[in-house]
Amino acid sequence: MCTSSPSRVFVNRSLAMEKIKCFGFDMDYTLAVYKSPEYESLGFELTVERLVSIGYPQELLSFVYDPSFPTRGLVFDTMYGNLLKVDAYGNILVCVHGFIFLRGPEIRERYPNKFIQRDDTERFHILNTLFNLPETYLFACLVDFFSNCDRYTSCETGFKNGDLFMSYKSMFQDVRDAVDWVHFKGTLKEKTVENLEKFVVKDGKLPLLLSRMKEVAKVFLATNSDYKYTDVSIAAGSRFQLQGEKVWSYFDLILVDARKPLFFAEGTVLRQVDTTTGRLKIGTYTGPLQHGIVYSGGSSDIVCDLLGAKGKDIVYIGDHIFGDILKSKKRQGWRTFLVIPELAQELHVWTDKSSLFEELQGLDIFLLNITYFLPLFIFQKVTHDMDMCYGMMGSLFRSGSRQTLFASQVMRYADLYAASFINLLYYPFSYLFRAAHVLVSI
Repeated sequence: MCTSSPSRVFVNRSLAMEKIKCFGFDMDYTLAVYKSPEYESLGFELTVERLVSIGYPQELLSFVYDPSFPTRGLVFDTMYGNLLKVDAYGNILVCVHGFIFLRGPEIRERYPNKFIQRDDTERFHILNTLFNLPETYLFACLVDFFSNCDRYTSCETGFKNGDLFMSYKSMFQDVRDAVDWVHFKGTLKEKTVENLEKFVVKDGKLPLLLSRMKEVAKVFLATNSDYKYTDVSIAAGSRFQLQGEKVWSYFDLILVDARKPLFFAEGTVLRQVDTTTGRLKIGTYTGPLQHGIVYSGGSSDIVCDLLGAKGKDIVYIGDHIFGDILKSKKRQGWRTFLVIPELAQELHVWTDKSSLFEELQGLDIFLLNITYFLPLFIFQKVTHDMDMCYGMMGSLFRSGSRQTLFASQVMRYADLYAASFINLLYYPFSYLFRAAHVLVSI
C-alpha cells in the first residue's frame, strides 16, 4: 500500500494481529465519527452562550468558529494567555497571542530560552483532544476580543476593567467550566441527537469490519457516554441494521459511563443498565459475562476478567491520546490503535506539496554546511509556506522539519495509528504490522 495512502495503517511497534484476542473501542470520534467542522461549530456556539450566561460580554455571541485556525496538541499558557506549539522537550515552535503570531524577540520577552517547563501543569495545559478544538479557537477569540476592546486595559497576565481584574488563568477556568457544562449538563448531546444527519458521519463499512473482527476475536465497547446517547449515536453513524441484527449484537461486552482515565486504574462499581429505560439497576453486578447485557462503570481489570484476556491480548482503539491510549498502555499493557482523523489531510498535503518538503530538506542540509552564508529568512519563508498548507497553526505533526509534542506522543504511546480504524478492513487479521528498524544515536 502506498505510504501516503489515507487507507494505510501506520506502525510504531510491531503487532501480530493473529495474537490478538480482543478488540476494544471508544465511541466518540471513533465508532461515532462527528462531522467536522459542523460538530465543533455547535460545541463552540454552545460554549460561547454559556459564557455569556455567566456574565461575559454579549459581543461574544458574534463569534463564529473558524476551523482553519486551531490544531490539536497546542499548549495554553494560563499566565500570559498564549497558545503555544511546542516540541517534545518544551521548545517553542509557534507562539500566538489572540490572533497575533509573535516573532522570535517577542517570544523571548516572555520565554527567554523559547522553552517551557511542560511539567508545570498548573500553568501549561495541553489541548490534545478533538473535543478541545472549539475551546482552542475560543481562547484565541477571547484574548483577541479583550485586547482590542476599549473597555478593557491589557496587562501582562490578564485584563482590567476599572477595579476589576480578569487573569488569563481565571478566563481559562471559565472556559473549561463552560465546556464541561455544555458536555455534561447542557444541550450538546440533545442537539446532536436531534440532527444526526448534520452531525454524525455514516459509514456502511463499520458492520462489515465488526463482523470480521468477531470471527477471530471478542469485541467490546468502553465509552464515557451514557447508554441512551451511545445507542443513538452508533446506530446513526454506522447504518447498523445488517441482516436484521441490532447494533449491540456485534459486541461481546458493552460498558458505558466508563469514566476514563479512572477506568484504567481503580475504576468504578460495575452495574447493569436497564436498556428499556436507560436507568441503572440497583446493586453491583457480580455475575459472568452475558451477551446482550449493557454494563455501566467498571474498570479495565474487570474487562480482562470478563473476557478472559490479558493486557497484550487486547487492542484498544480510540482517538484520545491521554484518556484512551496512554493510560491503557501504561497501566494495563494493552496494545493501542490511535485514530487521527487529521491524518488524511496531512497525507494529502504531504503528497500535494512534496516540492516544499524537498526544498526544506535541502535547506536543512545546506544550513549544516554554510550556516552563516544563508539568510535565515529564506529558511523561515519555506517553513511558513509549508505550515500554511495545513492551516493557520500549521501541521499537527511538524513545524518545518521539527516534530511537535503531539507527534512525539503518537510515536511513544500508539502502537498503530491511522486516519480511521476502518483502514483495518484492508488488512487480513493474520497480518503482521512490522515497525521499521530505527537506528537510535545517543
